[in-house]
Amino acid sequence: MLVRTYSCALMGVAAIHIAVEVSVDVGIGFHLVGLPDSAIKESQQRIETALKNYNFRIPGRKVVINMAPADIRKEGSAFDLTLAIAILAASEQIRGGGRLPDYYIMGELSLDGTLQPIRGALPIALEARKRGKKAIILPVQNAREAAIVQGVEVLGVENIKQVIDYFDKDVPIVPTTVNIEAEFQRNLNNYEYDFSDVKGQENIKRALEIAAAGGHNVILIGPPGSGKTMLAKRLPSILPPLTLEEALETTKIHSVAGKMSRYASLIAVRPFRSPHHTISDVALVGGGTHPQPGEISLAHNGVLFLDELPEFKRQVLEVMRQPLEDRCVTISRSQYSVEFPASFMFVAAMNPCPCGNYNHPTIACTCKPGEVQHYLSKVSGPLMDRIDLHVEVVPVSHEELAANKPTERSADVRRRVVAAREIQKVRFVKHANIFCNAQMSSRMVRQYCQIDEAGQAILKQAMDRLGLSARAYDRILKVARTIADLDGSENIETGHLSEAINFRSLDRDNWGRR
Repeated sequence: MLVRTYSCALMGVAAIHIAVEVSVDVGIGFHLVGLPDSAIKESQQRIETALKNYNFRIPGRKVVINMAPADIRKEGSAFDLTLAIAILAASEQIRGGGRLPDYYIMGELSLDGTLQPIRGALPIALEARKRGKKAIILPVQNAREAAIVQGVEVLGVENIKQVIDYFDKDVPIVPTTVNIEAEFQRNLNNYEYDFSDVKGQENIKRALEIAAAGGHNVILIGPPGSGKTMLAKRLPSILPPLTLEEALETTKIHSVAGKMSRYASLIAVRPFRSPHHTISDVALVGGGTHPQPGEISLAHNGVLFLDELPEFKRQVLEVMRQPLEDRCVTISRSQYSVEFPASFMFVAAMNPCPCGNYNHPTIACTCKPGEVQHYLSKVSGPLMDRIDLHVEVVPVSHEELAANKPTERSADVRRRVVAAREIQKVRFVKHANIFCNAQMSSRMVRQYCQIDEAGQAILKQAMDRLGLSARAYDRILKVARTIADLDGSENIETGHLSEAINFRSLDRDNWGRR
């Protein structure tokens, strides 16, 4: 008997429709075709053992399984449940084979028949809705994640017996439902860190407010213990809240990467990713034999924080240059290519020298002549050019730490940031995929960042003294435009330009030269 059911394979951040055809006929042997990987080929043993627990078996006849389209590589153990149910229906051990084409069935089997969670539940549910499927059957751990897709029934199950009874005995499975709007609103402001925790550092808070308002990249440079990491961790709390569309896009990436926690549904807060400096270039930008999203894609719509920037391998940092400009990364292989979104705010932190005390107000630097410049040169000029704000962080004094003066909460800062983003939203309404000042092209900079003669004189002096590149020139104008937006000013004033130029600390001629 021939039975057909359906499941999905993952390609990038999308799910691909896969038809699973099972034929049980006269003869012997178990034949699995259609470019399955090793995990799928090993499913026979998992399926056989799991079925024995419920007094079912793989028939002792010729079983041929085809996974179509046959020219697409299928990976992972999520096809176990699909194959097991199709085999039982094709061998007439259960009824309901004619209903199988109306469902997507996916899940990894344990030897006792229970189901393990799978990756990519959200894109699979989106594909099920697109294909007009009646329902999707998958492990209960993934049910809430898939249920945020409206228009397709989600049936979460704990073991294969529930699925067998559903098709063979019409035992109902209670659908999982999620009120996506309520879920989104409930978690929208669920941030662990707040700016009110930080004593002092008002100039650094101002820099991060500007960065958040315009979507600018920023580097914090200062001695150990000055609060660089503490401040960076609080940046997501002042960014504008995710829109529902951004939340779905972010959740899809984390779902495909297998980073969703069990029983989670929707990522409603901006992600903050902080990989260790031993990370490889593939792990950072994505890729591998079977491409997976990297850290820059997991930070999509959020913040990528690289602490101790000079300690990262130079090759790892250099591969970020193109994604920082294009806000996406394309992974190409001989037979296909996949594109992962990578629109993130890049925040980096570093010590100013190997000992950490260069330019410290009270502690002398012990580095040898030339060591400071050598340390800073570990970060290439082209990468530094792509960072809009260079912010020098100095240690907080004892008086500031001991003071009980109330500090501004993240919610207050966020209101100003959101107001500035609303101005930018109106400004770029006619430009596709441009949402903030940092994303402006050179042509748009000339259109929206016009300055008067006094401003031109200030900028010319800064260019001559600092030896800035054309890219740095554009970035100063973008930052000045953001400062003007925060002030509610239609024009870029000289004060806005001066403040933007001050955020180019590493371009000053006294940095790193002893």
